[in-house]
Amino acid sequence: MARNKNDGKGRIGGRGKGTPNKVTTDLKTWISTILDNGREQFVLDMGLLEPAERIRVYTSLVNYVLPKQQAVNVQNQVEAEYDALAKLIEKAPDEFVDRIAAKVMELHKLNKDDE
Repeated sequence: MARNKNDGKGRIGGRGKGTPNKVTTDLKTWISTILDNGREQFVLDMGLLEPAERIRVYTSLVNYVLPKQQAVNVQNQVEAEYDALAKLIEKAPDEFVDRIAAKVMELHKLNKDDE
């Protein structure tokens, strides 16, 4: 009879939880060694490239150093700020919410008077 998942008997056979895969570890070490030993040659090769190709290589390498920025449009930013404000108002005591609402109405009235 087959075992059920999470039957409380733990793992039977195979690699223990958290144990790294030996093949993956060996492969990463080998690739790292190749890259480390080829740094000087890489710099020399970069100097031989045409400027446009050199820029293409630089920009592709930057992706491995700097985090990618997520594009945010104005509408999404406004919605996120309204959501954060709504959560803040929900947690605030009623007295503070009433005082903030009164201040907003006062500012709104002043803006209308200035027009």
